[in-house]
Amino acid sequence: MEKIIIICSTNRVDSMSYQISLLYQEVLKDMNVESEILDLKELPSDFAFSALYENSGQNHDFNPFREVMLENNKFVFIVPEYNGSFPGVLKTFIDGLQFPDSFTDKKCAMVGVSSGIQGGGMALSHLTDIFNYCGMHVLAQKPKLSHIDKHFQDGSMVNELYSTLIKEQAEKLIKF
Repeated sequence: MEKIIIICSTNRVDSMSYQISLLYQEVLKDMNVESEILDLKELPSDFAFSALYENSGQNHDFNPFREVMLENNKFVFIVPEYNGSFPGVLKTFIDGLQFPDSFTDKKCAMVGVSSGIQGGGMALSHLTDIFNYCGMHVLAQKPKLSHIDKHFQDGSMVNELYSTLIKEQAEKLIKF
């Protein structure tokens, strides 16, 4: 079975998205699926200027991120909602990847994370449009975890529905 890469889609320190990434990794482990977390917090601080466009492939600190995306075929994006969409660092990360080989005919799932009521629905919609353009196949089931601060406490999901949605999505991604 192939490894699944979990992308924590923010560079915020101590983010809720990272906590959800860890939880998702544990779900996959319980299903005997190997996974790796790619935490955008670990991106080089200057990558937006030193790894894109004419500098593509030249930033030795960013290149390992590019390689992980090129070498793997299934991904889970844990996507926080920022200002009605997804974090700018995620778009910049996507722009720094090798196009189209990082995306074409690969598969991904998405989980929206929000402190508000919509659970990142608009963020997931925007990101789906980008991945469709890039040729990535997006799993239709996209859990939207609204009011996450009330439903995730002390490293555990206290909302049984959210736990069930993540497990169901993981099962579908494995078969996808």
